[in-house]
Amino acid sequence: MLIPGSWQYAAMNDDGADAGLEAEDARTDGSDSDERDPANAGDAADTGDSGGGDPMPNVPDPKPEESDVPEDVRKYARFKKMDGAQYERVNEFLRDRTYITAREWAIARLCSDFRTETGVEMTKIGENLPELVPFMTDTYTPQAVNQARASFEEKVRMAGATFLYGAMCDFFTAEELDDVMYESTEVAKFLLEVEGVDLSVEEELEAEERISTVMREVREASEELREQEIDSDSDAE
Repeated sequence: MLIPGSWQYAAMNDDGADAGLEAEDARTDGSDSDERDPANAGDAADTGDSGGGDPMPNVPDPKPEESDVPEDVRKYARFKKMDGAQYERVNEFLRDRTYITAREWAIARLCSDFRTETGVEMTKIGENLPELVPFMTDTYTPQAVNQARASFEEKVRMAGATFLYGAMCDFFTAEELDDVMYESTEVAKFLLEVEGVDLSVEEELEAEERISTVMREVREASEELREQEIDSDSDAE
């Protein structure tokens, strides 16, 4: 039975390659480099105008510009526990226990946290991705952010349908279903803790009870449905 703990978090920080890393991670291409770093673009232009970039005599150096990173990005601390973690190791951990990749996990959380009345701030998330998530090293276009968001949503829906079918078709006994729910809950709680969510014991117990109640209702509804189908078949005969 899986019980995530400190050894699993430590595994995320080990060196090593991950064969499961997706090649199509939808990163921005090199043509966006000047947009991501306006200072570099400006330096390149100045070099051509000043004949090699030598400072002008008797002209004071310009004052350093203030950081253009938005304040809410600088204060964002969801993934601080992941400082030093490598994408490959995080991705391997998730692929062993869930359907999602590291980029889908990170961007799904960011889409939840950077949602406004008019929608998700795709551009802000993509441009500041390395600042927001330590194991993400490249910026993303808004289209790439939306692609990862859509992929996460699709996988959750498919996993939910698969799970509910397994619960409703009487494949699992009640005890086995409880084990599945326990393991799933432990993985989910671990990911939330890594994100910095502080769950109290009372909140954990309340969430587990709500989930258990829903699953009992699902099983009962499934049994009633199968009994109705049997009765209908008997009446037809």
